[in-house]
Amino acid sequence: MYADLVAGTIVVGVDGSEPSHEALRWAVAEARLRDARVVAVHVWAFVPPTPIGDPGMLPMPAGDYPGQLEAERAAAQAELDEALAAAFPDGAPSQVEARLAEGDASEALVEEAAGADLLVVGSHGRSGIASALLGSVSRHVVSHAPCPVVVVKASS
Repeated sequence: MYADLVAGTIVVGVDGSEPSHEALRWAVAEARLRDARVVAVHVWAFVPPTPIGDPGMLPMPAGDYPGQLEAERAAAQAELDEALAAAFPDGAPSQVEARLAEGDASEALVEEAAGADLLVVGSHGRSGIASALLGSVSRHVVSHAPCPVVVVKASS
């Protein structure tokens, strides 16, 4: 009966860093307790190059946008695959679904957490001025996520 109350979906942000690997491993361990599934989300963003052109002339595209977009998406998929392999050298557990999301990491994770039971992110453990200057995905999702959030701090 308890499993019926806690089963569901755990979304975890994965960026390839060791803190995100720790968050992913934590999420999988929690999912095993809950008999839940894990959605490992890697967020990427495509920033098109600036068009080339002289002042007063019509700008010309710098290249093949669809091709560049697909190359960026493929690179993001490779990063997600590498992160899963690094977190689970013997293979990712079957309850882990890998997903790409395009956009700002903070906003994309909040969107991906819609309908989830838990959102898990890793923290690099920055504090003070470094955290204020660099911004913080974990701070944003704690404030805006539609579900409970667990921040897994990197071990020293």
